[in-house]
Amino acid sequence: MSKPTPALGNGRRRSFRFGYKTKREMPLHFMLLPGLVLILIFSYVPMVGVTIAFQNFIPLKGLFGGQEWVGLDNFDYVFSMPTIWQVVWNTLRIAALKIIAGLVVPIAFALLLNEVRNVFFKRATQTIIYFPYFLSWIILGGILIDILSPSTGIVNKFLGWLGVGPIFFLGENAWFPYTMVVSDIWKTFGFNTIIYLAAITSIDPSLYEAAAADGAGRWKQTWHVTLPGMHMIIVLLMVLSLGTVLDAGFDQIFNLYSPQVYESGDIVDTMVYRMGLQQTQFGPSTAVGLLKSLVSFILISTSYLVAYRLFKYRLFSGGNRIAAQTNPRSENI
Repeated sequence: MSKPTPALGNGRRRSFRFGYKTKREMPLHFMLLPGLVLILIFSYVPMVGVTIAFQNFIPLKGLFGGQEWVGLDNFDYVFSMPTIWQVVWNTLRIAALKIIAGLVVPIAFALLLNEVRNVFFKRATQTIIYFPYFLSWIILGGILIDILSPSTGIVNKFLGWLGVGPIFFLGENAWFPYTMVVSDIWKTFGFNTIIYLAAITSIDPSLYEAAAADGAGRWKQTWHVTLPGMHMIIVLLMVLSLGTVLDAGFDQIFNLYSPQVYESGDIVDTMVYRMGLQQTQFGPSTAVGLLKSLVSFILISTSYLVAYRLFKYRLFSGGNRIAAQTNPRSENI
């Protein structure tokens, strides 16, 4: 008796779909290839240089030219420096303030901008606040030095008109960290505002109609519809920002700080720059950079794990899941 021909089951269909999906996505993988090659060349190959953290490095001998291995002596030297903990504290404080302000200000501005009904004014405002994001800190640093000058800056002239004495924003330890936070928000909040506006536009309009039918005004609609509708993006970006807690912004601080504000403005990255390139202490500076990289790797891995556990966030496919949960009409790809 002949055996019946097995029907095409889920396994057959899944293998066909997998093959079709792989063939369909091959152009996307080829598009990623140049970026992956650049990352391999400029990010992974130079990691061989972390061995300098365990050597008494002499450049004339080369990286593999019989350098003297000193074990953890460079790390002991770094932790015995009298300013190391002050530098760590400065880094954590400035980074934490930037993370908090970088969440609150764009969310508030996105909620306000969402209430604007004049399309021309709304688009013009988006363009104006987004423009500083494209400028480097070299350009913005020169602008800030001019407008914050204690003698000729427009900010101190305005304060003088109010009867307040001139303030050296970039030269006083009491003001420098907060100046860094405010100037960073000025540069970046336009980009973050667009992200939150995109989250707001994905909210189902029928929810607003139902809230209005129940007698809710604009404020209650914002509180009970808009914020809950974008809470997933808010929490997700907050969790993912954990990985940048040791990155207080080298480009910004390097272009704006000076020796008189080292006490409150010197961060890990600027200290590594001075030790490695100005003082030629290659081993200790590499040790500091390696420690920062390890801590950042742990924090980034933890943040992605938390994001996956809470929101099923994944690279490449995570955005589709979030969009699907925010807007039921969206499709998973």
